[in-house]
Amino acid sequence: LENLQPEIKTLAERLRYEVSVRGKQLGWSEKVARFHFKKNLRRIITELYVRDNCHPFKATLLVWVQIPMWICVSLALRNCSVGATGSEVQEQFSTGGALWFTDLTAPDSTWILPVSLGLVNLLIVEV
Repeated sequence: LENLQPEIKTLAERLRYEVSVRGKQLGWSEKVARFHFKKNLRRIITELYVRDNCHPFKATLLVWVQIPMWICVSLALRNCSVGATGSEVQEQFSTGGALWFTDLTAPDSTWILPVSLGLVNLLIVEV
């Protein structure tokens, strides 16, 4: 999308000139000329998106899939650590940690894991 911006800008300038010339020939008002400009500019931009296969919705598609997945995984992990009623699961989580988080049932008081998870997800989305 960023690579198309210079091309879109030059095409928009050319289209603006053509619409103004055509509008003067046909006696269009400013409102009618603006309508034709916007309609044709939308058509040109859509053709460019199709040509280069880079529709803006594709850039946000990963986010729309990743956010519900992140919520489901977060709820599943929370339910496993807090909501588990079986003593076997609770015992495994309370002794299965590593480094500074030896008890997986206790909240992370340093916020290292939640912040690093958020930063990694942001990095994935931005890349």
